[in-house]
Amino acid sequence: MRLVIARCSVDYVGRLTAHLPMAPRLLLFKADGSVSVHADDRAFKPLNWMNPPCTVRESADEDGTEIWTVTHGKSGEKLVLRIEEVTHDSSHELGVDPGLQKDGVEAHLQELLAEHITTLGEGYTLIRREYPTAIGPVDILCRDGGGGTVAVELKRRGDIDGVEQLTRYLELLNRDPALKPVRGVFAAQEIKPQARVLAADRGIGCVTLDYDALRGIEPDTPRLF
Repeated sequence: MRLVIARCSVDYVGRLTAHLPMAPRLLLFKADGSVSVHADDRAFKPLNWMNPPCTVRESADEDGTEIWTVTHGKSGEKLVLRIEEVTHDSSHELGVDPGLQKDGVEAHLQELLAEHITTLGEGYTLIRREYPTAIGPVDILCRDGGGGTVAVELKRRGDIDGVEQLTRYLELLNRDPALKPVRGVFAAQEIKPQARVLAADRGIGCVTLDYDALRGIEPDTPRLF
């Protein structure tokens, strides 16, 4: 990861245009090929960003101002950074992240769903739990009844962050010719409406899991059959 603190302006050139005037900012160039521009007043959310894959070209204009052009490898969209002053520039090797450690229920959900993978649909077969990627392991990788690859992200309570996490996994997995096309399934005991909307927009399926049913525990409520 490369971290740069610089006084710069940023122009986004793509389906829309946007301009950030000259100001001190943090620029993150990550090993996965993403680039993001941060200010100091809005928590983790960047001012602007480019998803991987990206290329970065450093040049200078006729006045000698440094210009860093970030180009998206698929869409051709660009971030053009005009650098007035660099106060910090360092690179760090972080290695493969082990990913978020799940609590006991999420870990058990993963184990149970892997054991009963046909909960997702008839003909599903397990490839592997904790399938490794460059940004952390996918909870479950499996194949559906038609032989297609499916990546499953598990949560106790499914919100937008979980959908975003699965989206990043899918971007990486779909670069592997042995796996692609890979579709996603977001599975949780409870999925928030906003997460369902975002998942649907990104072509990701949603499955609500019954923890007790996976454990083979009958419900307390009486049934007629």
